[in-house]
Amino acid sequence: MVDVDAGVQRRSSLSRTRPQRVADVVLLRRHLGVRRAVVEVALIGGLYVFYCASRMLASDAFAPARGHALDILAIEKAWRIDIEAPLNRLFADVHWLGVASSFWYATTHYIVTAGILIWLYRRSHWQYVIARRALVLATVIGLVFYLFLPTAPPRLVDGKYVDVLAEYQTAGWWGADASAPKGLGGLTNELAAFPSLHAGWALWVALVLIWMGVPKTWRVIGLVYAAVMTIDIIGTGNHWLLDAVVGWAVVLVAWAVVQAVSRRDAPLPETDVAGDDLLDEPQPATG
Repeated sequence: MVDVDAGVQRRSSLSRTRPQRVADVVLLRRHLGVRRAVVEVALIGGLYVFYCASRMLASDAFAPARGHALDILAIEKAWRIDIEAPLNRLFADVHWLGVASSFWYATTHYIVTAGILIWLYRRSHWQYVIARRALVLATVIGLVFYLFLPTAPPRLVDGKYVDVLAEYQTAGWWGADASAPKGLGGLTNELAAFPSLHAGWALWVALVLIWMGVPKTWRVIGLVYAAVMTIDIIGTGNHWLLDAVVGWAVVLVAWAVVQAVSRRDAPLPETDVAGDDLLDEPQPATG
């Protein structure tokens, strides 16, 4: 009899404190969400610092980098895919196209990628983790290429290629050195052209949108974005076509590897934060 009474009292106590328990769960979820967000920002920030540092650590010897670039151009000519010169002339000669392509090159690579990461983070934490891992792996592979295979972009190889961003630098915040803000050109390594992470990251955006099953319109926009980015990096004189192709390949390999590993590590279908069962528990009917 005593045990029954004690059980009734415990249930009564839990019922009386339910609003407080719900409030505690809400606070817990907010705390974990803020902590997780801080960790993610730190990870992305650390990746960017590593990205910049490795570009600066790469060899700045121009002769080998120019040699690698000429090797790429020779391959393209043999395959008859050397589209850089005519496309670059078009971007340099048409003022509005030169300005627009410069803004595109200096802006979208960072803003669109960050926007997709934020959207993914808010939509699905596990899918965000998978996509982030693929982006990080692809970037690290690219940095290894930068360190051991420095390659000059078209704008530095031959006088017939125009540095479109430098040509139209008065229209924006970038200077004459790559797409760096004015006065910060010394922080960049202009011989880190192969592979193109501009092209690779743009393809990553398209892959994420397709993978997430967004409406067809957005999937098409993602593919168009990747295509426009590729045309832009070539037209502005910043990359060879094969830079873009290898950039795509790097992202596809990273994506496949991460997806394969993630299938093994995928969590069971359950809530991200304990306490959802409490928040979702049906309430007794009133009235």
